[in-house]
Amino acid sequence: MDIAALSTGMSQASLAQAVSVKVLSMAKDQASEQGQALVQMMEKSVQPHLGGQLDIRA
Repeated sequence: MDIAALSTGMSQASLAQAVSVKVLSMAKDQASEQGQALVQMMEKSVQPHLGGQLDIRA
């Protein structure tokens, strides 16, 4: 195998790995944002005064 082909192949592999790492980083950031949005939504939906008493008189 010649040096030029080996160098090109290694460069392509390095680029593919860098792209994979960047895509995974973006996916992690997006999942983190979605998790924070879910937590905020759940905090807004909490109503502690509801369900504390049950009126069963007719």
